[in-house]
Amino acid sequence: MAPFERPYLTRALVELLLLGGLAAVVGVFVLLRRLAFLADALTHTVFPGVVVGFLIGGTQGIFPGALVVAAVAAGLFTLLAATRRVAEDAALAILLTGFFALGVVLVSRRSSYTADLTAFLFGRVLTVRVADIVATAAVAVVVLAVLAALRKELLLVAFDPQGARAAGYRVAVLDLVLNLAIALVVVAAVRAVGTVLVIALIVVPAATARLLSDRFAVVTVLAAALGMAGGWIGLLVSYKVSVDHGVRLATGATVVLVLVAGYLLALAADTARRHAKLAKPRATAGPPTDAVGAPADTAVQEAGPRVGGDEPASPYPGEPRPDGAVTR
Repeated sequence: MAPFERPYLTRALVELLLLGGLAAVVGVFVLLRRLAFLADALTHTVFPGVVVGFLIGGTQGIFPGALVVAAVAAGLFTLLAATRRVAEDAALAILLTGFFALGVVLVSRRSSYTADLTAFLFGRVLTVRVADIVATAAVAVVVLAVLAALRKELLLVAFDPQGARAAGYRVAVLDLVLNLAIALVVVAAVRAVGTVLVIALIVVPAATARLLSDRFAVVTVLAAALGMAGGWIGLLVSYKVSVDHGVRLATGATVVLVLVAGYLLALAADTARRHAKLAKPRATAGPPTDAVGAPADTAVQEAGPRVGGDEPASPYPGEPRPDGAVTR
């Protein structure tokens, strides 16, 4: 019998494909905004919501409980960051430790404290139900639709927040939208991979895709494909090793290891490519050239505008670059 002909593995595969694609797309925006720490913090702040939902409604209460707390945490962080009286990293630390400690206190009141805590932290993707898949699909539709509708505005805020404010965009509202999108992904992934490993689904595929391309559209598609492939390969490896060799592997952790292995391979390939480019012999005649062989006096013109602290500002005021490039 083929592995994915088993109903529980089929459900797990569908859930991981949905989560892998959704989390990776959101992860592209997370990396652009440098919000990886925020995403990690939100994965822990939903913990008390997961516990309260479980205590009240069992497994069916996990999603709504986590959703409420995630929305509250995202709103509080956006509010604290907007006041500018509290540094963003301090606000994150306060929310992360406070919410997570509350969750631990609540879950410690149960006799099955250790088992429940393990499930909440690391997930149990093989136990997902059809209802969980439907909820994840609904979250994916909402989040992807919002990101697609606000893509231009979110990119502008990522590349030039001051310019976005000057152009009349409500940056705080856009920040809240992105924070809520991150929170929704975390909530959707809690049952499958837990609150600890979900950050890998968000960050690792996007970071890997970023090594392979500079264009926003290409990076987004690659990230989604890598996230889905990592879920499929990780689930298959976990099943094969457990069944064929009698070695139990946690599915969620195996998926994360597959994603990290893909990132390391992409990083090695990118490093080798850069070294090979730098090692090419320079021309002996002609005007001075830059590191990649372009004439020095035209290198900046040919390279075009890039986004960075010491690089030329974008010549497209009020909107992101039209080629959709994501600069290194």
